[in-house]
Amino acid sequence: MAKAKKASKPSEPGSADAGVSWLPADKDYALALVDGKVVGRNPKGATLATVPPWLKESELAQQLTNLRNWLDEHEQQCVSTIELWMLRSLPVPRDVLAAVWPDLAWQSILMNSVVCAVKKGEISQSEVGFLRHVDEKKGVGVVDLDGETQWLKVDAIAIPHPILLKELNDFRQLAIELGIQQKLDQLFRQTWVPTKEHQEASSINDYNGGQFAQLNHVLGLCRRLGYRVSGGYACSPVWERGTQVDARYWIGSDYPEGETWTADLIFTDSKEHTIPIKDVGPVAFSEGMRMAAAIYAKRVIEKNEEPS
Repeated sequence: MAKAKKASKPSEPGSADAGVSWLPADKDYALALVDGKVVGRNPKGATLATVPPWLKESELAQQLTNLRNWLDEHEQQCVSTIELWMLRSLPVPRDVLAAVWPDLAWQSILMNSVVCAVKKGEISQSEVGFLRHVDEKKGVGVVDLDGETQWLKVDAIAIPHPILLKELNDFRQLAIELGIQQKLDQLFRQTWVPTKEHQEASSINDYNGGQFAQLNHVLGLCRRLGYRVSGGYACSPVWERGTQVDARYWIGSDYPEGETWTADLIFTDSKEHTIPIKDVGPVAFSEGMRMAAAIYAKRVIEKNEEPS
């Protein structure tokens, strides 16, 4: 008979699972959701190394699994919404922040994002800092570049794209010095600015010739990265200067099982007309290059070729 895995000792004050909310299960066992995993406890109060199959298949275990899945989806929706605020430089009303702040999923992603005051519809980078708290009466609490706590008494804030932050390097340095971490991919998000050669062109060929053994491979990659595919292009839409711009990176449109090669990155307006690079906004350009670079990085690498 196989040896049963040894259970841990009962929880004590200060132990890792001291604050766990245990739910009663069959045979005096208990179940809980800890760090996204369903865990069990035996009748003696000891946390089990693994949940027995009969307990794992119980209705309570299924309910906890469904709850975990819902929480994962909820967190992803929070990430997508907040990233959209950043990509569009949308003013976010303070009332909205105050309403979502008690929700730990929202709060954990918003916490430590760099925010700016919005006054009369304009973003003010003279009032900017790491978001630390939201209070209906006090305002929006931030830590500025001097390490001081400030309260922004404004009706709205914006979460600027890093390419728009004038003091981006200073914020990056302060984050490293203070050990500040962001769940939102903002401060250390890769950014690109167009070169003189880019500005004189209507397309970017920096990431041409990326080979994939099958078109299916790059299609799956685009799905994982969150990019839509249309007409042979991977697409990254960005609202900037009051209008939508689509970054489009050619990945191929032949047989799904056939080889494919990447080609130009272009930018189009709402009527699908190509926009000269010099007329593309900084956020749209940076996000388009970020998309192309991420896809190109997963191409087939020849033995004598160095990864980019």
